[in-house]
Amino acid sequence: MKWKGLIYSALFLPISLLSQTESDGLFMAKNNFCGGFVAGFSQWNHYWEGNFYRSNENIGTVSSNSIMLMGNYGINGKTNLIFTLPYIQNQASAGTLIGQQGLQDLNVFLKRELYAINFKGWLTSFNGTLGLGLPTTNYVADYLPLSIGMKSQTASAKMMIDVQKKQFFITASAFGMLRRNIEIDRDAYYTTKMIYSNSVQMPSVTGYNIRTGWRKDPDHYIEVILDGMNTIGGFDIRRNDMPFPSNNMDAIKVGLNLKWGIPGINGLSAMAMAMQTVAGRNVGMTQSVAAGAVYQFEISSPKKTNKK
Repeated sequence: MKWKGLIYSALFLPISLLSQTESDGLFMAKNNFCGGFVAGFSQWNHYWEGNFYRSNENIGTVSSNSIMLMGNYGINGKTNLIFTLPYIQNQASAGTLIGQQGLQDLNVFLKRELYAINFKGWLTSFNGTLGLGLPTTNYVADYLPLSIGMKSQTASAKMMIDVQKKQFFITASAFGMLRRNIEIDRDAYYTTKMIYSNSVQMPSVTGYNIRTGWRKDPDHYIEVILDGMNTIGGFDIRRNDMPFPSNNMDAIKVGLNLKWGIPGINGLSAMAMAMQTVAGRNVGMTQSVAAGAVYQFEISSPKKTNKK
């Protein structure tokens, strides 16, 4: 099978929220582990069918509940291993479509600081991230907008710059993502032409993420976020038709994210995020919120014993 593009659809998938994520300039210290859970909720009742903004009384409001297990391990102070695994429940308020739920995809990221410099008080680092994703259950991808994911093996790469002076910071990143072809439960389907196959080629995607705000330390920060993605290829949802996995899906989102250490409990932090889709193509105008907690601790190395 040929490798094609990956897109995390702003129309169907919940937001991700982490402490020290693949999209920020923060790193976990060596032999430290940070893990926890985040619960999220998102919904939309208007969407873009191509570039036509509309509602659809046949589905009403599409909503998604999620809970995500995540973790970050510091291989050393410049290399982190990050993973996420979400459980998702999607439903529509109207119509006859049956809601879907289940474990989605395991995503693993290796984040590395490539170069760092202090220029007149501006702490600047250049970072790179590689990611892999694998579906963990046999969920149905060809059931949008209620599918819990795209059910493809994925690969991604991201380049990032993080700049901080005192407590002001800005982080900017650009990425490309790949997804392997998927197979659906029918022998023919129509895109812009009739295709007699159960194999679907997915459009590739590029994107960017910009975040800026106040950051005291990795456990205390408030940031505003601008997030964009653009598929390279794909086709528009046909008039009054259901979405399809290989649609052209573009989105621009804005949001607010914060993390705050819990006083009196060393290593425990609370997090919250809100995101809004403000422009798009073949995606929903989604409102998303999430909140959770993570706990960080050091994994001690086994002590060496002297043999007599």
